[in-house]
Amino acid sequence: MARLSPFKIARIFMVLFVVCADLVCCNNGRRVGDLLETELSGFSVPLEHSFELDDVAKFESRGSLLLKTGREPSVSLTQNQLSEEDRAKLKEVAAVDGLYRIRVPRVFLQADRQTEWQMEGHLTAFVRACAMVESHLSDVITLHSDVSGYLIGVSIVTLPGACRGTEVEDEVDLEVFNTTLSIIAPVNAPGPETALFLERMEQESEKKGKNTQEQKSFFAKYVRACGL
Repeated sequence: MARLSPFKIARIFMVLFVVCADLVCCNNGRRVGDLLETELSGFSVPLEHSFELDDVAKFESRGSLLLKTGREPSVSLTQNQLSEEDRAKLKEVAAVDGLYRIRVPRVFLQADRQTEWQMEGHLTAFVRACAMVESHLSDVITLHSDVSGYLIGVSIVTLPGACRGTEVEDEVDLEVFNTTLSIIAPVNAPGPETALFLERMEQESEKKGKNTQEQKSFFAKYVRACGL
């Protein structure tokens, strides 16, 4: 095998250097290392809740959502424990059949657009406070996004979801949230099989045309045979 000359080796390294430089410069001003770090770590947005006796929402921090971007976005959650004061207030709100509300900011599931949530408002959902109490703070929160990755809705349900007047101990059952969290994105429906449909239509049309010609030939033979 012929060995490459030093001149050809130098040219190869020069081409590789130019290609690598182009790859680094095409990430919207971010370095490759920064891009990988963002994809792995994601970005955080607040999860807030409100439960008031006068039913006027006053949102406070419940925790934070860590949104990870990519082809299949994912979300994780860190949450605060309810203080003794909050546990007592939640039971009082439940006793008068008040509401427990949550909200999250409207965001894009893209790390380079994470600052836009400050201008886009919030998404809100609620359940009956008594359901939150009797479920021992066990809830399911679902984030809904559109095809572009923009959050368009949030929902919350408790497990179980009914209020039955069950007594709950503050210290044991109303301190730590037990939350299931997920993101639901729309699924593209299968497109119509237009080509196959047109092909079938052409085949049926040809078949009908052939049958018509056969019928005409039969009647012509019949007419000649009868001397008509």
